[in-house]
Amino acid sequence: MIREVLKMGDLRLLEKSQPVKAFGTPQLRELIVDMRDTMAYLNGAGLAAPQIGVSLRVVIFGVTRNPRYPDAEEVPDTVLVNPVITPIGEEMEEDWEGCLSVPGMRGVVPRFRRLRYEGFDESGLTIDRSVEGFHARVVQHECDHLDGILYPMRIRDMSQFGFVEVLFPDQDVIDE
Repeated sequence: MIREVLKMGDLRLLEKSQPVKAFGTPQLRELIVDMRDTMAYLNGAGLAAPQIGVSLRVVIFGVTRNPRYPDAEEVPDTVLVNPVITPIGEEMEEDWEGCLSVPGMRGVVPRFRRLRYEGFDESGLTIDRSVEGFHARVVQHECDHLDGILYPMRIRDMSQFGFVEVLFPDQDVIDE
């Protein structure tokens, strides 16, 4: 079922989410189905449970061909529960980000270039990956939601934050 995505300003987006305690439950399966449906409907690269008003440490992400991110490398379709992120090195990259909870806007956000993420899939099986580039950016962005952080909070230069149609007037950037 497609769920309403909370928008920046809704205080629920600023809360720290709770860990999932039971895997493979009907409730967790239903949440993940709703998250996938919602993300696909909105052409998102990822979605965190808090964005649909569920305060649990669950994120999904994945990119094949996405009109919101036409130049992005592919990221495998992943359900990540109770994630832990560990940067690999200190190298940072700045790049444009958008968010379904901040529709119509983009900003340049610094992120770790490489990281390891650990957690579980919806059945409780361990996930442990080391990634870089866009994949690492997506994971950091989605996991920030679990700690009540929206990407504008990480922007260093507010001149690089604004509405898509103003920032990219000559480009066909699709955004909600």
